[in-house]
Amino acid sequence: MDPKVKRQVLRTYTYGLYVVMCQDGDEVNGFTANWLTQVSFDPPLVAVSVENETKSLPMIKNSRKFTINTLRSGQRDLAGHMGQSALKKPDKLNGISYTARPDGVIIFDEGLAWTACEAREFIPAGDSTLVVAEVVDAGMVADGPSLTMAEAGFRHAG
Repeated sequence: MDPKVKRQVLRTYTYGLYVVMCQDGDEVNGFTANWLTQVSFDPPLVAVSVENETKSLPMIKNSRKFTINTLRSGQRDLAGHMGQSALKKPDKLNGISYTARPDGVIIFDEGLAWTACEAREFIPAGDSTLVVAEVVDAGMVADGPSLTMAEAGFRHAG
């Protein structure tokens, strides 16, 4: 397989950009995700790919909860900021506005929409783990289009 062609083909896939927020005890974290999809209507299930070497994966495994926050068109810089590793930049949430509900749902105040999830399965997938989760609540924060990888100009493909 030609690696250049493979990257070119994988970059034709369409992806949105999301901020996945999680809480374990009093600790809150978030990261930018783009490998995310709905996998079932009944029950409503989604899957998100989480890198193995992150602060968030152990938090999600322990709490079994996370919130997918859809970013708004134009929030490229925010997506880039949230994409920084919390292990390398532990203060990355400073100045980020979010609402932490008592049930563990973390809503990104500047997002477009949110989806509260309860993890059902953790599937090893190379350098990442595929988390399959049930949608347990959802809400809209604003109106408008969502941010996409194409708009942001981010280029991620192995």
